[in-house]
Amino acid sequence: MKLLFIYNKVSSNEKGISHMKLLNTYKKRTTLLLLLAVFVNIVVIIVFDMPLRNEICKNGIVSFELAKDVEVSKKIVKSWDTNGKINAGLTLGFDYLFLLLYSSCLAMLIYNINNRLWKNNSFYKIGKLLIGLVFIAAFCDAVENVALIKLLLGDLKQLWSSVAYYFAMVKFVIVLICIIYLLINWSILFLEKAKL
Repeated sequence: MKLLFIYNKVSSNEKGISHMKLLNTYKKRTTLLLLLAVFVNIVVIIVFDMPLRNEICKNGIVSFELAKDVEVSKKIVKSWDTNGKINAGLTLGFDYLFLLLYSSCLAMLIYNINNRLWKNNSFYKIGKLLIGLVFIAAFCDAVENVALIKLLLGDLKQLWSSVAYYFAMVKFVIVLICIIYLLINWSILFLEKAKL
């Protein structure tokens, strides 16, 4: 009877270890797939964005996002021919997919590095906060896209230029903070591995 109890205990421990290995493999594959999907989406957006660049709209869709003033937004929209306006619409459409991908990818990367470095530490809360902020950035991106679509469709009001600008700024600041957080933590991880 005692032997059967020991066997069951060892067997359940082995199951726990194999489940953890399976979970870690799943997390790595999911992260890699998200990174690949983000990369592919960036390439597609760049392809659609190239025809948007001109003397008035030097940075393509980003110039449109950060126009802030309705007069600048009007100049940008007028600088695009029909093909440019179609490309702008396609860029904004793909941006809805992109915001889901980049927010999920950043959240997964922060989650992974946070668990690896700060699991039982007060810094862990910073990673949790950033994961929440990433999805706020995605929400800001969605609102910004609505404002840009309104402008693109001819509803050229200051409201839409302001909404696009301020929501884009919040998005960019949050994403930049998350990227800096990841770079710092990857550096810490690299230095810890170098010490070994």
